[in-house]
Amino acid sequence: MVGLVMLFSAGAVRGAQDLLFKQIVWVLISFSACWYASVVNLDWLKNRSVLIFAICIVGLLLTLIPGVGVKVNGAQRWIGLGSLRIQPSEFAKIGMVLMLAKYFADEQREIGRLVKGFVIPSLFISGICGLILLQPDFGTCFLCGTVGAILMFQAGVGLKWLLPVAGLAVSAFSVLVYFDPVRIRRVTSFLDVEANSNDSAYQLWQGMLAFGVGGAEGVGLGMGRQQMYFLPESHTDFIFPVIGEELGLFATVSILIVFMFMFFSVGIKIRHVSRMNEYLLAMGSLLFVVLQAIINMGVVTGCLPTKGMSLPFISYGGSNLVVTFIFVGLVINVMRRKESPSPIQAREL
Repeated sequence: MVGLVMLFSAGAVRGAQDLLFKQIVWVLISFSACWYASVVNLDWLKNRSVLIFAICIVGLLLTLIPGVGVKVNGAQRWIGLGSLRIQPSEFAKIGMVLMLAKYFADEQREIGRLVKGFVIPSLFISGICGLILLQPDFGTCFLCGTVGAILMFQAGVGLKWLLPVAGLAVSAFSVLVYFDPVRIRRVTSFLDVEANSNDSAYQLWQGMLAFGVGGAEGVGLGMGRQQMYFLPESHTDFIFPVIGEELGLFATVSILIVFMFMFFSVGIKIRHVSRMNEYLLAMGSLLFVVLQAIINMGVVTGCLPTKGMSLPFISYGGSNLVVTFIFVGLVINVMRRKESPSPIQAREL
């Protein structure tokens, strides 16, 4: 509800009614997807994890094909279906979580071995991250790699393998950023925002101004000025500064607290999930939602380099909203099964 209200305000000069109508349609679709994910048989879903993972890989490959993939601002991340655009990298998050959860559940006795416990699941993660990197989408690649590494650690993979490879991956990622003119410019702008306020750090600077103008209580709903062409992505990646300007510090901190409450409350409860597949499903879903929110908030407040990543539940966009609600549905499904275990039939003597 906060997302819909703020979208209507942030999209004032971009056709607020049209944006709001489209987002309401996506919200209805997302609620349907969430309901299905919350009631689907998890064993049935586990048996189809390989198929879903393969479909996600095909979707990522299709974005790279000229004429099929849609390029926006130099990035080819979407598949065009008429007026509808689908972002396969968002749905690839689901495929990766399902695949890792199934694999580690089936290979629990082999987790301590190098090939089956580390190399093979690393290939699953690398396949997703590599294709996302080709689009290019450095932020989503980093997010998927981070969540994948945490799931491997949670499954029992030793740090003696994870830490060296993680270090190499971060080093390689840094080299790619260094040799990419657009990305390295974002990093240098992040290091000195004020000096680049009229150039590469313009959007970040305007977002920081919005927080400053809003203060503790905000200027009032619909009274903000940053969305009046000052903040280019005010309805998507930079909607959080609009909230800060119009509703103030109390609102932005409240949103942060809600995400942190979600993380700790779900994290504490799923510790008691006994089945590996269900535990990793819930943990992966939780991490993708919360870490993306933290990255978005870190970017728009100048704590992290600028990266186009939406704020879950609030930013405009269909693919991310549907995927976020599917993750919430999976968490609900796991929690319900944990709290309502199937009865055990007594054996006759």
